[in-house]
Amino acid sequence: MEFQFTEKELAFRAELEEFIKSALPPDWQERARSWPGGYGAMEYDSEQDRQDAEIFKQKMVDEGWFTVSWPKEYGGRGLSSMEQAIYFERTSYYRAPSLNIATAIMGPTILQIGTEENKEDWVPGIARGEIEMWLGYSEPDAGSDLASIRTTAVREGDEYVLNGQKIWSSLAHASNYGWVIARTDPDGHRHRSVSILVVDNNTPGVTIRPLINIIGVHSFNEVFFDNVRVPARNLIGQENMGFYYLMTALDFERLIVNIGAFKHGLEMLCDYVKQTERGGKPLGADPHVRRKLAEIAARVEIAYLFYWRTATLLDRGKIPSVESSALKLVTTELSRMLANASMEILGPYSLLMDPAQGAPMNGMAPRGYLDCISATIGAGTSEIQRNIIATRGLGLPSK
Repeated sequence: MEFQFTEKELAFRAELEEFIKSALPPDWQERARSWPGGYGAMEYDSEQDRQDAEIFKQKMVDEGWFTVSWPKEYGGRGLSSMEQAIYFERTSYYRAPSLNIATAIMGPTILQIGTEENKEDWVPGIARGEIEMWLGYSEPDAGSDLASIRTTAVREGDEYVLNGQKIWSSLAHASNYGWVIARTDPDGHRHRSVSILVVDNNTPGVTIRPLINIIGVHSFNEVFFDNVRVPARNLIGQENMGFYYLMTALDFERLIVNIGAFKHGLEMLCDYVKQTERGGKPLGADPHVRRKLAEIAARVEIAYLFYWRTATLLDRGKIPSVESSALKLVTTELSRMLANASMEILGPYSLLMDPAQGAPMNGMAPRGYLDCISATIGAGTSEIQRNIIATRGLGLPSK
């Protein structure tokens, strides 16, 4: 199937691309280190990088780019899901600082399932980029099976008393609120006893401890709740319906794909083999190298087809549950494939992570090789995605 943009979409793409090029620092591409699909490298290498990223994000907020497909009455541009997808594709291609978790996941989820009070409380601040959230899902004994969570929230008057622990909480230390699932009915059905609460990080009883990831970056955390009092107003939607809301939020999370970064990464690798000689011959002349790059190029095109199809379904008013799982599976496995190929092609130079030492591709390959492990785990493992595709997409019986 071939997707073609409308004239309106092409004009939007050109406007966005011009804005990105003018708003990003001229040397940003040399400084950017993120790997497509990874979850781990979510911090910047220097304070200057962080400041430049914040300046760029504010420019995006001021122009309404962060909420392209949101309704205008909630601070958005009221554009299509395809235009939102074009936004993701172009910003990720230029490895530009993009949507935060609140803007990409929480905001759309609240707009879809939240009460009017929820929308009033949270949507404006999210749209302005003032609210940063972390995802309080996984626990030491509950990862892929989130219905097994043990964190509890007991209603006491106009408050919930929250107790428990979360783990692998990305950027909890750099956010001001948590989007936390907790069991609000200990005697209820495992899927109809969970609620979602928004928790202020500064509330007494909240403790955040760093987990340094495999590439030496503080992106993950473990978070402890000790009799944390959360206003009942911070309940999202209805009580005990959180598991079903969570499935909607996960669908949005799986749609956040840095699809353009895969094409950019492939182009960087191709440029390297064109400019590098081994044994007196261009590295790009090696048939094994050519075969690997050709296979990756084909996989990138397949990923793009999944990506545009998902956006098309959203514009038709459909919830692409199966398609979002397929997109997540294809792209995260592609992340690992691209990393493996980069390490093999670069050879001994693949171990150099610091560009000051002459590392090719800005030292991205070894970081990506380590970081891509998280890609196939976050937002549901590859095995979970295959199960969703089999049961919901193919109608096969579940185990």
